[in-house]
Amino acid sequence: MSNMRRKTFVAAVVLSFCAAALCASALPADRAKFHVFLLVGQSNMAGRGVLDKTNRVSAERVLKLDASGKWVSAVEPLHYDKKIAGAGLGASFARAVADADTSITVGLVPVAVGGTGIDRWVEGGDLWSNAVARTRIALKSGTLKGILWHQGESDASSAKRTAQWGKKFKSMIVSFRREFGEVPFIAGELGHYFDERKCRWREINAQLHRLEGVVSGYLVVPSEGLKAKSDNVHFDTRSLREFGRRYAEAYKRLTAK
Repeated sequence: MSNMRRKTFVAAVVLSFCAAALCASALPADRAKFHVFLLVGQSNMAGRGVLDKTNRVSAERVLKLDASGKWVSAVEPLHYDKKIAGAGLGASFARAVADADTSITVGLVPVAVGGTGIDRWVEGGDLWSNAVARTRIALKSGTLKGILWHQGESDASSAKRTAQWGKKFKSMIVSFRREFGEVPFIAGELGHYFDERKCRWREINAQLHRLEGVVSGYLVVPSEGLKAKSDNVHFDTRSLREFGRRYAEAYKRLTAK
């Protein structure tokens, strides 16, 4: 190995160790000061927004649990379900929560997977089991403060699945709370931009709202006015940033004393 290559290798190793040490030191010693949030659902939760130098969100006092179960800086993309993962609502949500209380650090547990139906998220489903397992890892370091949900597009393509969706969704909330206590549960509406001939988004949104006042500690975040990318399936980056702030406002309402 040449001297130049050796120096480059050593520098890379040193930077890697420094980054790991920085993240470790960023974890609050007091678990109560490390507020953990679970990000659950399909692609619009995972985030498909385009990222560039002008629209990134600061990750100061915000960490994410990576695929290996380690806490790292919450640089987007937060999710790793697919190579096309990009900007999502989780970053702006975390930024708003962290800015509202400078004494805490926010931890995000990304588990959303694009293209998934509700059956994989109910108790016993593979994605439910994965979410529970990763949350348990996260709770070794912090305290679960909320669950953020966005899903339904896959099920809205079928009249039968749409009709059954609400019951399954409610049972999923019950299952998560059986595991982790009655933490705030915040769900977002499907986009209003969908073609109603192909996606029963109104029916899914109606089922989301029917649980307000029925399920305690639960709120629905409106998606009215938010725009889609050119694919007419995924929210664009600007809308995802706004959506995340709306989730943060819902969280504030649920936790107001």
